[in-house]
Amino acid sequence: MKYMMTADDIAEEAGVSKGKAYKLIKDLNQELAAKGYIVIAGKLPRAFWETKFFGYNSPIAETNG
Repeated sequence: MKYMMTADDIAEEAGVSKGKAYKLIKDLNQELAAKGYIVIAGKLPRAFWETKFFGYNSPIAETNG
């Protein structure tokens, strides 16, 4: 399993279009950047995705910046 997810990965898991997946990545990366994390355009850490989409607990979700 890859650490970073792409729009293709998110589109498949969420059942959305690739365009919507890119929007999700952009929005979630903005949230990470606001917390002080370094982000990579077009990619999203799997742990953060699973926290936001499935509600799993992860260190990223519990950090307040």
